[in-house]
Amino acid sequence: MATSRTAHLRSGNDRTITITTDIHSTVNASLGLIELRRPASINALTLPMLQELTDILTAWKDDPQVSMVVLRGSGERGFCAGGDIKDFHRAIIEDDHAGFLELLSLEFDLDAMIATYAKPFITLVHGLCMGGGIGLASHASVRATAPDARFAMPETRIGYSPDVGGTHLMARAPGHLGEYLVLTASTFTGADAVELGFADMLVDPERFEEVIDALSDFESMPAPQVAAGLEVLFGSVAPSPLSAEQPWIDEAFGAPDLAGILSRLDAMAHSGAAEAAAAIRANCPTSLQSALCAVRAAREEDHLRSALDRELRLADYLMHRPDLAEGIRAQVIDKDRNPAWSPARIDQVDREAIASIVAGES
Repeated sequence: MATSRTAHLRSGNDRTITITTDIHSTVNASLGLIELRRPASINALTLPMLQELTDILTAWKDDPQVSMVVLRGSGERGFCAGGDIKDFHRAIIEDDHAGFLELLSLEFDLDAMIATYAKPFITLVHGLCMGGGIGLASHASVRATAPDARFAMPETRIGYSPDVGGTHLMARAPGHLGEYLVLTASTFTGADAVELGFADMLVDPERFEEVIDALSDFESMPAPQVAAGLEVLFGSVAPSPLSAEQPWIDEAFGAPDLAGILSRLDAMAHSGAAEAAAAIRANCPTSLQSALCAVRAAREEDHLRSALDRELRLADYLMHRPDLAEGIRAQVIDKDRNPAWSPARIDQVDREAIASIVAGES
C-alpha cells in the first residue's frame, strides 16, 4: 500500500500546515481544513490516508483552536472514489484477509467519529463520490454537494456489499429507494443525494472557496445553524431525477425478497423496470442477498454503529468467498465485465448463512 511522507510547517499568523503524500491539512485561525490529494486516483483511500485522517481528527477534536472542520477532495474528477480497489484485490489474492479487515475496521471507526464529531464537520463534494467517499462525506453534520456530483455504492457489482455505514444511509432514504440503489448499483446525482439524505444542500462547486471563506462568520454556532446559514448564502436548486421514479421503484422494491422484486420488475411496463431487472441479474447473487438483508436490518434498527458492525461481519464473510476476487478482476483488473459468479443464480444463494451473519449469530 502507499506510504506517506509528512512535513509540519508553522507560520507567524497562527497557521499550522501538515502535508503528506496524499493528505493536506491546515489550521487557519479557527478553521481546520483537510484536502484529499490523490487526484490521479480520484482520491481513492489507502491505509496511510485513513490513519492520517484519524490522527488529524483525533487531535483536532480537543484542540480549542479548531472550532470547525472542512473536508474536500482535490482534482476535477471528484471528491473520493472510495477505497483503493486494487489494494483490496491484492489483500484477497495474497490471503491477507485479517490485514484488510483491520483496514476496514479503522475506516468504519473513522466514519463513526465523523458522525459523532463534537464540532461542525463540513464536507464539500464534487464529481465522483463512491463507497468510502460516501462514508467520509455523508456522515458529516454539514454536507454540501455539487448538483451534478455522482454518488454510488456499486459494491454488488464486484461481489461485495455496501459498507462504511452505507446500509444505514440507504435504509433512511425515502421509500425503497435504498434497496433499488444497492441492488442495481446505480449512480445518483447530487440533487438526488439531498432527497435521499446523503447531503444537506446543493452548492455550485465554483463557490466552494466562498463557502470556506464565509465559515468564520459562523464560528461557535452549532452545526444546524451553520448548515442553515450556508444554504441561505450559497444554496442552489436542481431537480432530483430519482424522486420522479419513486412510485414504480417503491412498488417493485417493496417486495419481501429478491425473487419477488425481480418478479414485480418483470411484470412492469416501465422501461426503468426492465433496466433495473437487467442490472440486478448482472450483479453478484450472494452480494445482492447480503445487501438487501443489511439495508432492511439497518432500517429496523436505525443505529449507525450497529450497521457498521453488521457490515464488517458481512465483509469478513464475503472476502473469503471467490466472488469478490472475481468481481474485481472482471470490473477493474481485466475489465471484461463478464464475472463468473459462484453461485450463479439467486435461488442458489445460502440465505440462512447470510441471515445468521446479519443477525450477529455467527
